[in-house]
Amino acid sequence: MSKKKLALATILMSTLAPATALAQEAAAPAGGGAAQAMAALGAGLAIGLAVIGGGLGQGRAAAAALEGISRNPGAAPRIQTPMILGLALIESLVLFAFAVSFLLYGKIP
Repeated sequence: MSKKKLALATILMSTLAPATALAQEAAAPAGGGAAQAMAALGAGLAIGLAVIGGGLGQGRAAAAALEGISRNPGAAPRIQTPMILGLALIESLVLFAFAVSFLLYGKIP
């Protein structure tokens, strides 16, 4: 088994095993079970995709800025300020997705 597959299996087992060990008995839905399930799914997907996308975006932005600075060190001040502004905007989108997922999670009883 390759190292990547082993690492992925370890991460999945360490995150999924505790959730099943502490699971409660299923209760009868109080009406609107499908809507509640979709809200839970939407909340999970919103924050998960936002974190993945935000992390990748910030990594690419920082890499491009550092590459530009390494090619032309004299342009560092003109590159650094827009990079920090861009990183702040990317982070604000991740926080917005967190707020949306928190609101969706509030719809689940």
